[in-house]
Amino acid sequence: MNAGTEAALDRIRGDVPARNHNARTISALTSNPGCNRRGVMDAAGIDKERLAAYVGFPVQFGQSQFAITRGNVFEAQVKANGCAELLTLLRDKLELELPEVSYDDLEAVGGNLSREVRHARTRNLLARAASGSEDAGTLFDHPLLRLEVGGRHVYLEPDLIAFQWKGQFHVVEIKSFPVIDGQADGGKVAAAAIQSAVYVLCLRAMLAEQGFPDSAVAHDVVLVCPKDFSNQLTATFVDVRKQLTVLRRQLSRLTRIDELVSLLPPTVSLSISRPAAEVAEDLGLIEARYMPECLNNCELARFCRDESRGCTRVMGRTVSEDLGGVETVETALGLARGSLAPSPEQVEAASLLRLAWSLRAECLGSAA
Repeated sequence: MNAGTEAALDRIRGDVPARNHNARTISALTSNPGCNRRGVMDAAGIDKERLAAYVGFPVQFGQSQFAITRGNVFEAQVKANGCAELLTLLRDKLELELPEVSYDDLEAVGGNLSREVRHARTRNLLARAASGSEDAGTLFDHPLLRLEVGGRHVYLEPDLIAFQWKGQFHVVEIKSFPVIDGQADGGKVAAAAIQSAVYVLCLRAMLAEQGFPDSAVAHDVVLVCPKDFSNQLTATFVDVRKQLTVLRRQLSRLTRIDELVSLLPPTVSLSISRPAAEVAEDLGLIEARYMPECLNNCELARFCRDESRGCTRVMGRTVSEDLGGVETVETALGLARGSLAPSPEQVEAASLLRLAWSLRAECLGSAA
């Protein structure tokens, strides 16, 4: 990324530190790769939750404080004493032979919290382990990873462990939702799988820079959860090949951030030191692609929904695709009633709308 783009992103963000990405934000970003607004805000490192509240649309989703606390306590239990309990689980439950173990915590390097230093240390240790060195490590906690998103390298600070076993790294994802009678909530498992796939992709990219193949990082991740209603650990392998395919495809479709920034007026700023009305006005200058699914994973979704009132896309991706070329509900109704002549790109949608309108009228007439 060139210096001009970096300066523009700093101006857009304002006088606050940039927020780092994590697996949750990456997976959410790829869920709507056509949204320029989200792409710009994530590239600039903007705190979208704080911004949403500032412009009058506070976030209404997210984990409860109880769930966050429970998750932190469970993770601390798993990692206590150099991950002793986790190692017992890996040996006994998954039949992994790990006779000798070394543990490296990469959250800081000699007290240095610099992202560049932590990333370099992570890169060196994992490369040494991948090369089969005799003094290679086994467990790596808090490795700092890096991924290219929209033409820009972003750092990820995951709370994960990678363990090196039989020439392969495995991602360990720790979640506090329970596995009851061998079954877990499907939605939560799916979310854990896509986040784990982000980590796998990052680890593979890091090792690929040093000549190691993708097979150096296993596509099977280890999901560790509490068993039943206790804090006893249980683990299983989760295959994330499908999620990896989706991530690669979606990330490849993301517009390069320098191209997005070049389309914006040079005065655009989302700094919360400015009046809220002015910030909201500048938000409107960055093109968005609102879909109802955004309500589950984007902090600005309620702002974008309010802005998109009267547009066909607020009714969902399926309706929006079926009505290609018909941007507003008013236009759709005019085409359905026959009071509006369709443009060449609206002919197919107009035919569909007129058929639906006639069936509606027939049904209403029968009911009467």
